[in-house]
Amino acid sequence: MKNTFGNNITLTLFGESHGPAIGAVLDGLAPGIEIDEGYISLKMEQRSGLPLLSTSRREPDKVRLISGVFNGKTTGTPLCILIENKDVKSGDYTYGPARPGHADFAAFMKYHGYEDYRGGGHFSGRLTAPFTAAGAILLKALKNKGILIGTHIKKCAGIFDRAFDDYAADIEYLDRAVFPCLKETAGEDIKSAVRKAAESHDSVGGILETAVTGLNAGLGEPWFDSLESCLSHAVFSVPAVKGIEFGKGFELADMTGSAANDPLRFQGGSVVSLTNNNGGINGGISNGMPLLFSTAIKPTPSISKPQQSIDFIKGENTDIKIKGRHDPAIVHRAAPVLSCAAALVICDLLCARYGTDYLK
Repeated sequence: MKNTFGNNITLTLFGESHGPAIGAVLDGLAPGIEIDEGYISLKMEQRSGLPLLSTSRREPDKVRLISGVFNGKTTGTPLCILIENKDVKSGDYTYGPARPGHADFAAFMKYHGYEDYRGGGHFSGRLTAPFTAAGAILLKALKNKGILIGTHIKKCAGIFDRAFDDYAADIEYLDRAVFPCLKETAGEDIKSAVRKAAESHDSVGGILETAVTGLNAGLGEPWFDSLESCLSHAVFSVPAVKGIEFGKGFELADMTGSAANDPLRFQGGSVVSLTNNNGGINGGISNGMPLLFSTAIKPTPSISKPQQSIDFIKGENTDIKIKGRHDPAIVHRAAPVLSCAAALVICDLLCARYGTDYLK
């Protein structure tokens, strides 16, 4: 049973959705990295959701740094993050009837019935809270090195837009020209679609686009630790992610080589490509252009419509109508989490290439 990611900088997640607390341990950090608690709070707020468009569960998400920090700097020892669960209603959950789209049955088969099933337990998106707190530390460390990461909504409920950027994305520091599809209109269209889904006891999904700027060429390995494979590993660890593509991604399958290739030029003493169809990666290694990837987020599986299911304890078919407080869309809440996943991978690979003191 493993809950740790990374080689040089590692992140371990612990806790359950309705347990007393959730948390994370960041290990491998160099001593002397700045800890900006205000920046951590900003990222936690971006992850927390929006009134009428998110779950009514309202956790204060007060982040406690209980080790590894002294006088506002990392000490180099394991940095432990603790977040208490305050707003739980465990009575909404019963054991046996499997919620379609959730890990209930798969978790039962893996953990033999010993798992904490309340609110999804360890499988819950609730665990993205300590993930975000840890990621915020890494995002700020990268920002101090001139590497900026941001995520925006590319599509939600079938509508292309940037509806939630002012609330939940991390692109305030980025040149918006990095995002070729970024639009400034129709934000209310997405919000209206999310509200409509909620009113009909349903949910919607979407696509997020993440960009990384300021990353030098040469990061990543050619085969099993390619930049794409490492990012994909971390991104698919985020609940509800069901797909990823880099640059033009699946569109490349319908292009000719002459259209898909990115022409190269020297510009101001640097090598640049005139297009960025490959998303800033060639041969599994960063090429110095903005790193771009898009992520598919499935609709929230917790819906209160009647659904066909099974009771895996009684061994019989059943119908289920899910109770509890749930998000009609989690795309906007997942945006900062995807930025944190990218930050974790990039910090880990940077430390592998340049040493752990690189981030100091």
